[in-house]
Amino acid sequence: MSDSQFAVITTSGKQFTVTPGSKIIVDRIEAEIGSTVTLDNVLLAGSGEGDTSSVQVGTPNLSGASVKAKVVAHNRAKKVIIFKKIRRTGYMKKQGHRQDVSHLMIESINL
Repeated sequence: MSDSQFAVITTSGKQFTVTPGSKIIVDRIEAEIGSTVTLDNVLLAGSGEGDTSSVQVGTPNLSGASVKAKVVAHNRAKKVIIFKKIRRTGYMKKQGHRQDVSHLMIESINL
């Protein structure tokens, strides 16, 4: 398990390229701060030396592959403003939304 490993994982309908030691922000995961979570949806894995012979591609997921991550924090993302307007009628509506997110630190990639 060298540090030059990478993997493409999917969680909450989004894909992330991760390496050991990297930090990612995902939709809220129901886990305690400081606990370890296992992400099993690994789409692709390989080493970072640049040769393509070490890349494994799943159909759609790699069987037996997983990524272990530590939950660092639970926060809320930046506010997204939703503004609707219909011209010449006086209709204006403004809403805001803040998504609950979790900060994860990737500990290891297991193939």
